[in-house]
Amino acid sequence: MQAASQAIAGGVQRPGSNLDSRVWYRTLRFVQLLASEEYGLRCLLRVAGSDGAPVAISEIAEAEGLSCEYAAKLLRQMRLGGLVTSVRGAGGGYRLARPARQISVWSAITVLGGEFFPESFCACHPGQRALCVRTTDCSLRALWRTVQRSLRNALEAVSLADLARDERAMTVWLDGCDGTTEPLRL
Repeated sequence: MQAASQAIAGGVQRPGSNLDSRVWYRTLRFVQLLASEEYGLRCLLRVAGSDGAPVAISEIAEAEGLSCEYAAKLLRQMRLGGLVTSVRGAGGGYRLARPARQISVWSAITVLGGEFFPESFCACHPGQRALCVRTTDCSLRALWRTVQRSLRNALEAVSLADLARDERAMTVWLDGCDGTTEPLRL
């Protein structure tokens, strides 16, 4: 079964017992989404669904199956990144810092974990040398930059408001088949 899902997904699927572990999705094998990015997006969607009313950490954590401590860590990171604001007091919690339509998936991912292929990506793979043998001329670096740009463009085109759709409607929107909204162009 796992081999079949790997063949279908194009990646490797691993159970995520550690909340800071990487979660694999249907992408190139090395493009990974951190668990904090996945859970952070889920927390953001929960806050976005509140129509501007503050949502308590305990409510977010319970709804997403997270510990209050982990949800608080993610929300603090998103507050520092300008995605949410906090409201103190008995009726306090978190709300979006701006309308859901103005918060892209890309902005959330960069706040929660950073880019998929940062400029330093190639410097991390020098082999057994201090510097990579391809530092001056590397076709792979050109490829990773292009993949990074494509990922960024695709994820910048999807907002939290877009993600308010259910899975079927989101699939139709992404495929551009419903005719009522502009489809995502990848």
